Amino acid sequence: SFRSISGDCHRFGYTQAEQRRWAKKHGYCAGKYQSPIAINSRKAIHLTMPALELVGYHNLLPGPILIHNNGHSVSLTIPKPSKAQVDMGVEHPYIFGGKLKNQYELEGLHFHWGDKNNRGAEHVLNDIRYPMEMHIIHRNRKYKDVAEALKYGDGLTVLGFFYQIHEYDSPDLATIVKNLSPVSDFDRTYSLNFTFSLSSLISTVSTERFYTYKGSLTTPPCSEAVTWILFPDPLPVSVAQMNKFRQLSNGIEGSVLVDNYRALQPLGNRRVFVRKVNERNTHLNTIDKNLHYNKWDWLY
Repeated sequence: SFRSISGDCHRFGYTQAEQRRWAKKHGYCAGKYQSPIAINSRKAIHLTMPALELVGYHNLLPGPILIHNNGHSVSLTIPKPSKAQVDMGVEHPYIFGGKLKNQYELEGLHFHWGDKNNRGAEHVLNDIRYPMEMHIIHRNRKYKDVAEALKYGDGLTVLGFFYQIHEYDSPDLATIVKNLSPVSDFDRTYSLNFTFSLSSLISTVSTERFYTYKGSLTTPPCSEAVTWILFPDPLPVSVAQMNKFRQLSNGIEGSVLVDNYRALQPLGNRRVFVRKVNERNTHLNTIDKNLHYNKWDWLY
């Protein structure tokens, strides 16, 4: 279940001292291929690879969608379509392309944010730390569930989106923000009485260009099972909307849920790739592109 990804099954904290303790309880948290990292566009390796295909992202998600305050994030769980829905042609969203060798289907999404507008996102891009980052989690279809997927290096793919402060409320984010108050208390779950499409959350971003690298969950147990795909174009969010996230309780008396991002981890000998985008022809994956792509594997 998605609970196991976001670490809902146990409590942990984000202070420096608490983050240092993660590795004592979870060996992977001291691993060599950990996330998040700082990405430098000048050092990323430009690579010709297929576009990322987001299948079913325009379809309305099957409900009921559950929003949950687990004390260290706000997560949304999306149920799989029923047999009747499948028979009617409803398809659960999935992704493929880029450097992925398989199809990865949607598991859920959650957010990381800061107390102030100069921090909150987990990844850093060209020395910029944005105020919020959204993670959309997908599981490799060859594994039956997340628990199994976490045992393998190709188990999960997480799409990461940054948010940048804008003057006006983001209509894309409004669907979620207006439902934060019912989960303001720790461990509250609320069933949304409406649905939306994943593409409606990311309507202002181009997914043609992205950075990708091999890493881990950014919460315990820090399993090194994640292919990260990060989009450099930030999404808009207003200060008023950010403040709605900052009013959530983390379950500690009088304390709010903010600064729920992990410290940067060493890149080590990993490579960060960035997709080369041909401005004239972004959608055609020619034979030449695939030849280039097949020559490359992950370089550690």
